[in-house]
Amino acid sequence: MFGVSRLSKYTPLKKERQQGLLDTLKKDPFITDEELSETFHVSIQTIRLDRLELGIPELRERIRNVASENRKKLRTMDATEVIGDIVDLELGIRGISILQTTEEMVFERTQIVRGHYIFAQAESLAIAVIDAKVALTGVANIKYKIPIFAGDKLVAKAKVVRTRGNKYFVWVFIRVGQKEAFRGKFILVSIGKGRKSN
Repeated sequence: MFGVSRLSKYTPLKKERQQGLLDTLKKDPFITDEELSETFHVSIQTIRLDRLELGIPELRERIRNVASENRKKLRTMDATEVIGDIVDLELGIRGISILQTTEEMVFERTQIVRGHYIFAQAESLAIAVIDAKVALTGVANIKYKIPIFAGDKLVAKAKVVRTRGNKYFVWVFIRVGQKEAFRGKFILVSIGKGRKSN
């Protein structure tokens, strides 16, 4: 009753913690070791040891595995042109991409990520989600909501809300953790065939 109940409140037994870890990763396979450490009130090293025992690869590897499958579905662009890793894609319906920000993306004085990286993630996901051979951005109505810093993980979600003729209306929302960082409404135009080189 002294230390045991207090300890169990913060550090669940190993089996329970590992089951919780599996359940959490099933719901959100892209959660970081740091976030898991906070959730289960244990060190990051403990989370890494749990993952090793359970045969769960690190976040970067999980993203890479899922992204490589989704790259095969792309029609409008080459996989190398997408900014971020596409981790979910249903052509003509929706998509999700993840971008891990780095020091190279920030303004030196403020350490805030430059807007063109955020826009590029949103626009490339909007184009990728279109079920067409070639699509261009006709209109983009965007809003940056909060500053983003190096190390922030950007999760972008795109949804095709309407199709009219050769126009696709796509909404993209980008979050950092639970906060909305960016929103964009894109009108993309399918132009049929790309220009042939001479």
